[in-house]
Amino acid sequence: KIVPPKNFKARPTTDIAKEALFNILEHTHEFSEMEVLDLFSGTGSISYEFASRECKKVVSIEKDYRSYAFIKETAELFNLKNLSAYKADAFRFIAKSSMQFSIIFADPPYDLPELSKIPDAVFASNILKPDGLFILEHSSNYDFSAHPNFWMLKNYSKVHFSFFRFQEDGKTVE
Repeated sequence: KIVPPKNFKARPTTDIAKEALFNILEHTHEFSEMEVLDLFSGTGSISYEFASRECKKVVSIEKDYRSYAFIKETAELFNLKNLSAYKADAFRFIAKSSMQFSIIFADPPYDLPELSKIPDAVFASNILKPDGLFILEHSSNYDFSAHPNFWMLKNYSKVHFSFFRFQEDGKTVE
């Protein structure tokens, strides 16, 4: 069990939502072949889930120093050699990274003013592989169904996951 320090600012993805998300992914992806990016990592719980499923590489991006340090310490504690944590701004990382990922997961603060811009930032960069999947966690205040790369929505109580993929000739890549 991961126990962040007291007064930790992050809002971790609920266990029920996380379990449902990984049930979906386990039936559609071979984790051992995946390079995963976890943006706005917070406690790092999503990164640990991917790393423990033996993804090839997991990159955890967190701007807050305490959260970043916690992720690094926890990864070392659990000997997750496939997890690398970076203290960085998610938008800058997206814009400047030369790496490409099979899955990008983003769990920004629900009140982040730029939250609605995240899908466009991901698809405007070269960070998602052509057959990749982008997952954005958000509240019910957002509806991304009109986004050209929107694929599907799953919600678990107050947690909503919007899934995005590249489009080919107006059809979703499946």
